[in-house]
Amino acid sequence: MSVQLEKTSSNKVFEGELAKYRFKSTALGGLFANFNLFIPPNASETIKVPVLVYLSGLTCTEDNGAQKGSFLGPASAQGIAILFPDTSPRGAAIEGEDDNWDFGTGAGFYINATDPKYSKHYNMYTHVTLELPEIIEAAGLPIDWQRQSIFGHSMGGHGALTLYLSSTTKQYRSASAFAPICNPTKCPWGEKAFSGYLQGGIEEAKGKYDATDLISAYKEPDSLQPQGTGDNFYKQGQLLPENFLKASRDAGYDEFQVRVRSQEAYDHSYYFISTFAADHIHFHANFLKA
Repeated sequence: MSVQLEKTSSNKVFEGELAKYRFKSTALGGLFANFNLFIPPNASETIKVPVLVYLSGLTCTEDNGAQKGSFLGPASAQGIAILFPDTSPRGAAIEGEDDNWDFGTGAGFYINATDPKYSKHYNMYTHVTLELPEIIEAAGLPIDWQRQSIFGHSMGGHGALTLYLSSTTKQYRSASAFAPICNPTKCPWGEKAFSGYLQGGIEEAKGKYDATDLISAYKEPDSLQPQGTGDNFYKQGQLLPENFLKASRDAGYDEFQVRVRSQEAYDHSYYFISTFAADHIHFHANFLKA
């Protein structure tokens, strides 16, 4: 893939490097896309390391998880790289895409849009699963793409679970999510997104972009999901982890294959995420380093 990858910043952290890159994205209709990539200190020209992909939530960019997630220290200790993509295309200039915080810019929902208004640019599914690995591999960065796992928060938790569960090639070895949108075809955020991005609306999303629908067809899942009981979005019915848990148990998966943990009084913020960040890194290390 002939893509000019530009490094725009670099910081040494936990003996590794956190670098920001940008490139012109074909998947996002020729717009510039940014991502952050943490490379642990054990990586070299001859040693490739496994990678965790972190997907952020509504209104976030590629910076939120990298700066506030508390992932980098544990990842450095485990010798795992972390890729932080953006949450949507930027600068598409589509009428209405900046009218609401929960749709459009910053709210790509990690799907490929089929409505003609959005289908040129809003292809975050392809951007994350295919395009970013291809351009990073072509740039010669020391990532072993045979050892990938994925995790995320809120909308990004939805993305992590659905990208994991919908992969016919088992691209990711494991998945985890902080307070994910578990059943988006039945919550206001998901209904709004799917009705806007998809020509077939909610019906098109079922069985394709909804983790609660997808879990019953997946073989031998490995996922971890903490959920704070003090999370206002949980209380408002946006997240619906109980629906995902029921579908998992109905499909015969036990608490070792699909772990949904209730965390007393924690909310939806990065204080919650950073508290359990090391748990997630260690969970994925069991699969990435096997």
